[in-house]
Amino acid sequence: MLKFIKVSLLVLTLIGITAWAVLAIYFGDSHSSIVQACVAVVFGLFGLVTLASLGFARWRRRALVAYSILFFLILIWWLFAVSPSNERQWQSDVSKLPYATVEGDTVTVHDIRNFDYRSEFDFSPAYYTKTFDLNKIEGVDLFAVYWMGLAIAHTIMSFNFGEKEYLAISIEARKELNEGYSTIKGFFRQYELMYIVADERDVIRLRTNYRKNPTEDVYLYRLQGPKENARRLFLEYLRKINELHDKPAFYNSLLDNCTTAIWFNTRVNPGHLPFSWKILLSGYVPEYLYESQRLDTRIPFLDLQRQAHINPAAQAADQSPDFSQRIRAAYDKLQIQ
Repeated sequence: MLKFIKVSLLVLTLIGITAWAVLAIYFGDSHSSIVQACVAVVFGLFGLVTLASLGFARWRRRALVAYSILFFLILIWWLFAVSPSNERQWQSDVSKLPYATVEGDTVTVHDIRNFDYRSEFDFSPAYYTKTFDLNKIEGVDLFAVYWMGLAIAHTIMSFNFGEKEYLAISIEARKELNEGYSTIKGFFRQYELMYIVADERDVIRLRTNYRKNPTEDVYLYRLQGPKENARRLFLEYLRKINELHDKPAFYNSLLDNCTTAIWFNTRVNPGHLPFSWKILLSGYVPEYLYESQRLDTRIPFLDLQRQAHINPAAQAADQSPDFSQRIRAAYDKLQIQ
């Protein structure tokens, strides 16, 4: 039985790392090629040969040693030759990296995105620079965007600076020209990490009004917590934004995505939420926040969730200059009650 377990674990390990190496070789450094595909196939076949050798004592050790050397070389190549870059042919919606300058309590954010959309892929690019007073920050809102069931959501943080001023920050995979998003590719250093700093009429309205295939449902939740936490979190975001502006990093579908990155950023605050499986299954983040007393708990979560759905309000507001206020009307009504 012990021998059977050891062999089974070895077989599963070989299958797993062979599959990983084949995909790593195939995807390569940003682009695939015929040569990469051929090398990936050859390594995959060698992995099958190594698996078959486990049944032959005479060849087992030699095959495992040769396989280990080849895999080690592939791993070294992947770790050191596949590197992030800010110098690629980017899609126009992610072509500019934002950055910020901080002087005491004053923050100036450069290249805030504010596109004028006619459809999801038809828009007029526009950016602006704006200065914010850190003393005016009042809190943080969370947007949860669903398009593929209840378990997965894209999360966006928006910082409230009072006087009807909001700044949204969406953590995303930075895609190259004519490149689509793939969760699988996101595990293999295929996308750079990007913090999109945007007007809510851009990054939120895009999802409520213009994404049609598939449609996206957007929910807005006001987070509970002291203003000092919001300030620290905003400054941590800016630190990361400036770091990525100078030194690119890879997006990772599991470890550094739109939601896990938020959790890592919130660790600057005392009493931050402990890690939970609901952060990995990001669609359950609002529920986790509710259970942790970080959302308004005066009404049941399902009722709060219904009031948090902003698609109808966003579609009615559309290009209105008070877009941010109108999508918050339902929540503000709850606050009054």
